[in-house]
Amino acid sequence: MTEKKMHLKVLLPTEVLVDEVVSKVIAEARNGAFCLLPRHIDFVAALVPGILVFTTEDKRENYLAVDEGTLVKCGQEVLISVLNGARSTDLEDLKAIVEENFRHLDEYERLTRTALARLEAGVIRRFMELEE
Repeated sequence: MTEKKMHLKVLLPTEVLVDEVVSKVIAEARNGAFCLLPRHIDFVAALVPGILVFTTEDKRENYLAVDEGTLVKCGQEVLISVLNGARSTDLEDLKAIVEENFRHLDEYERLTRTALARLEAGVIRRFMELEE
């Protein structure tokens, strides 16, 4: 890898979303947006949910919708760990992907809340039976 490139790896809990050589990374931390270039000093940031942009070797911009996470730049390596993420080369496509993912998350959360309510009701019922 030349001095003018960085190796970007974006990690989700279940998969590697990105593993590419890039020339630029733009992200947003709690204190504002920033741009990383290959000669940038080593850097650590707590990322906020938003859009992360990176430029590949062929000069194409790629977009990632990311949840909160952590970015670490050490030498030419940029490691990003986030809870959720989606990738596209087109912002409109990315918007559609994110909306679909939120629909799935909303359904999953609804099912989880229902299961938790049933569990709580069962525990309360058993406590009441013990008191009798």
